[in-house]
Amino acid sequence: MIKKRFGKVSLLTVKRLDRRVGVLTVFLLLFQFSSFCAGANPNDRTFLKDSSGTDTTGKILATDPVKDSSKLFASLLSPDEGKVSNFSVNPQAKSFVDDYIRRHNRSLNNMKIWGKPYFNLYDHILSSYGVPVQLKYLSVIESSLSNNAISWAGAVGPWQIMEDAAREHGLKTGYYDDRLDYIKSTNAAAQILKELYSTYGDWLLVIAAYNCGTGNVNQAIAKGRSRNFWEIQYYLPEETRNHVKKFIATHYFFEGDGSVVTMTASEAQNAVFSNAVNKPADAYMELVASCATINIYGKYNSVVIANTLMMDITVFNQLNPNIDAELAKGGIYPLRIPADKVSLFQAKKIEILKQSVELFLNQASVEPAAGTK
Repeated sequence: MIKKRFGKVSLLTVKRLDRRVGVLTVFLLLFQFSSFCAGANPNDRTFLKDSSGTDTTGKILATDPVKDSSKLFASLLSPDEGKVSNFSVNPQAKSFVDDYIRRHNRSLNNMKIWGKPYFNLYDHILSSYGVPVQLKYLSVIESSLSNNAISWAGAVGPWQIMEDAAREHGLKTGYYDDRLDYIKSTNAAAQILKELYSTYGDWLLVIAAYNCGTGNVNQAIAKGRSRNFWEIQYYLPEETRNHVKKFIATHYFFEGDGSVVTMTASEAQNAVFSNAVNKPADAYMELVASCATINIYGKYNSVVIANTLMMDITVFNQLNPNIDAELAKGGIYPLRIPADKVSLFQAKKIEILKQSVELFLNQASVEPAAGTK
């Protein structure tokens, strides 16, 4: 009798405990997740600070090896975003990209969560300078988004800016180092990237020069008698050519595809002026013929317009040369956009103008005063 009664009590107790443990488990999981999100600190993540193509611990971080980067890239796209990639990885980078993503898969996946505020800040500032926002991934391979990163050469901050370059672009160095400030250093990095692009007109060369300096890149161009990165890469320091490939790998991981900043200038031009069924580059002329003209004036920003209309910034600038400079003079500009985007522009023009003014004010507030450089 006692044994039977004891058995009933035990069964009831077990059932109650099972329910309580289930609730407690859910609570603990939610608590751990919220603690992770709230306590995420980029300065605790130093997995990308070496130049070898592996993490600093030498451990393979991915649980499942990736043999083909194209399969991984496709898996990053949501079902409703499935598309045929127009930006295939250059064959000379593919094996490096595959290996790099395999080694850093887990760490980069984590960064998608804790790094979002930093990426949002980068998008805002880079776009205000007319620099492709995808260059934010340069900060990933430079410092893992950490503002405390310091290289062996003395580069500091999330963008790893050298002291001379920092001072040239209005940043203070020393005890109070502006290179540690995310906003100030990103503005300086955007200026540097824009200046380098005006020199080379090729984003892969820009990334190379950002790493090893214009002197080394110019020397490689002279020796290789080419301005194509893939043709001169072996005239560059090993760290630099791997740096460029790291950027390409990181870009593909986060974007699920490449863009004009992962290709040479000639490759980018062919890709931009071709469509998904590989029509020839003269498709650009067809686009020009289908454009409508709208006279605008005010503080409109080219990047804001292009992003709102979902146009590639390179194509937009081809259609509207010197638009920012002309509008800054206070004149009327004949905006050329595809005819099928006119109604969208008219519906969004107030919002476009508002965002453009905000970018202008933000940029003006962080630019150094005259005489401080």
